[in-house]
Amino acid sequence: MKIQFFKLSLCLCLGVATAVTGITGCSGTRAERSTGESIDDTATTGRVKAALHKDVYKYPDVEVHTFKGTTQLSGFVSTSEQKSRAGSIAKTTEGVKTVENNITVKP
Repeated sequence: MKIQFFKLSLCLCLGVATAVTGITGCSGTRAERSTGESIDDTATTGRVKAALHKDVYKYPDVEVHTFKGTTQLSGFVSTSEQKSRAGSIAKTTEGVKTVENNITVKP
């Protein structure tokens, strides 16, 4: 009887530990993304890059990174109009919550 109770207790403890690890292991924090957030950010980055590439300027020297819905633009453009336009394109792209436009205008 004691052995069966021990086995049952051990199975329950292992089951609970596995469940807790599985649930908390996939959640994000302020500094880290969950798996779902990472997938969403990757898709958002791709959509922003595609939208920039479709524009007349093409933005070959602009990099795009997304973290938890915040899209950061960095790199170089020739005019302030290009910088502003790139920010506007990013803001209207699906999945973008906010834009940090850190593009530098070449002198």
